Amino acid sequence: MTPGKVFIVTLVLGILGAPPTAGGQQPARVHRIGYLGSVGPAAVSHLQQAFREGLRELGRVEGQNIAIEYRWAEGRYERLPDLAAELVRLRVDVIFVATTPAALAAKNATRTIPIVLAGISDPVAMGLVASLARPGGNITGLSFQSPELSAKQLELLKEAAPKVSRVAVLSNPGSAASAPMLRETELAARALGVQLHVVEARSPGEFDSAFAAMARKRAGALLVLADGLFFLHRTRLADLAARNRLPAMYGITEHARVGGLMAYSPNFADLFRRSATHVDKILKGTKPADLPVEQPTRFEFVINMKTAKALGLTFPQSILIRADQVIQ
Repeated sequence: MTPGKVFIVTLVLGILGAPPTAGGQQPARVHRIGYLGSVGPAAVSHLQQAFREGLRELGRVEGQNIAIEYRWAEGRYERLPDLAAELVRLRVDVIFVATTPAALAAKNATRTIPIVLAGISDPVAMGLVASLARPGGNITGLSFQSPELSAKQLELLKEAAPKVSRVAVLSNPGSAASAPMLRETELAARALGVQLHVVEARSPGEFDSAFAAMARKRAGALLVLADGLFFLHRTRLADLAARNRLPAMYGITEHARVGGLMAYSPNFADLFRRSATHVDKILKGTKPADLPVEQPTRFEFVINMKTAKALGLTFPQSILIRADQVIQ
């Protein structure tokens, strides 16, 4: 073949093999994020939106340069291991989780794919990370628990119902996060001189019997721990507390927005939005082990006055002035 023909063949092959993008640049890679949810999409739509907004602020837009693979357990924690394994088989670039059961399922499914937490009660106690400052391994993100959280919740509940000496605590033993939260709550109760009665519910089918147990124990108030199952069925729990005329404090503020008396917790939308920063850094090449686990910076105290009136409860001014939101 003559030199001229060689040149022509090379030129044609070069044109045929050129990428179909302007300027000959390689098309941008679409990263895949696995979203492992303990509840269902309808229950956390506003939190999903906060997460997507956080990603968008960093230039990552679903359907353009990122794809999100959603997997939902719908409150059935036993499904989480299989859902986590499915995300691993899809070879997603990072797995995003927002509850302790989901985080543990993801950890057991992979030691290599980065995992970002959006609000786990105590990731150190759960064995998810070595420490907050130096997580180690493939997990980092945000914790929602702060040392004073349970103490603050009980303090506000006691202040709202000062004559109460017995408080029922609704816990889900199916969640690994329950035990450390209970330990913290018991310490706070001793400091406040309150007697706790722990009542368990693993499923919605156990809610009625749990409230019957509270009545037998003559509990004068109720603390509902933060939990995905309770969050998913928050309206029903608010109805049961009202029916049993129990002043109740909840571990997630959304409970108060659907009829719960009051709630004190970190701003979960803020946690979801901030976790997008961890996802972004990991997709840019930062190792999870080098990203410290952050703690909440914004807390909310929400009071539902309609529920208070139905209970015949009058909040002291000292509580009302501390509320971030009062629902009329």
